[in-house]
Amino acid sequence: MTGRLAVVTGAARGIGAAVARTLAAEGWALLLVDACAPQPPAGYPMPTAADLAAVAADCAATGSDQVDELIADVGDGSVRGKVGELLGGRAPSAVVAAAGVIGAGTAWAVPDDAFALMLRVNLYGVRHLADACVPPMTEAGAGRFVAVSSAAALRAMPQLAAYSAAKAAVVGYVRALAADLAGTGVTANVVCPGSTRGPMLGASAAGYGLADQEAFAGQAMVRRLLEPAEVAAAVAWLCGPQAGVLTGAVIPVDGGLTA
Repeated sequence: MTGRLAVVTGAARGIGAAVARTLAAEGWALLLVDACAPQPPAGYPMPTAADLAAVAADCAATGSDQVDELIADVGDGSVRGKVGELLGGRAPSAVVAAAGVIGAGTAWAVPDDAFALMLRVNLYGVRHLADACVPPMTEAGAGRFVAVSSAAALRAMPQLAAYSAAKAAVVGYVRALAADLAGTGVTANVVCPGSTRGPMLGASAAGYGLADQEAFAGQAMVRRLLEPAEVAAAVAWLCGPQAGVLTGAVIPVDGGLTA
């Protein structure tokens, strides 16, 4: 891998895929990570290895001179060694933790395995990526760490207690990470998207018994769903040189949902 290198998790679809494509168009080299496997007890379809390969092909076609793929579960601690091996001692210029799963359920009745899944992927996935990538970035004296949390971390939402708890924990973790990174040249920030079109939002709609995800459009001030590319634009800006003064920031990209 040459030039600016970004590691992106959850890269096979949704916001992660949009981030990968946006950075590729800016000429970044990429390491794309996704589990590409079912995540029980989450009952909605997960992306496949073919989906990840298609994103990688898009990135190569639109400006990335090197795209590597890693099929690995970010919630499993072994991902740290796998990412480290592919980095081969190189320091990424940016790291984007976009992998996530969602599930609905009343706060006091979420099954243990469902609650554990929310924490394992949404929170531990961020922690494992930081464990693997932050040390080489601090050694290099530069870098951007960006985690994708959720508007559900910033406001009360019914039926999303486990998801909200995990995403709020991401906010707390990354802000503390930024404090630990003070003076190293590495920044850490969080983006909190609102209702963003895609399979996860579709799963939310099903959890609420709604006809489809378009039912969420009226919640935001912009009165429409966000597109993954719109969230990716904010993430890509945080990865670039113009965002050098931001660290420990929590940025809602939600069409006014949490205003």
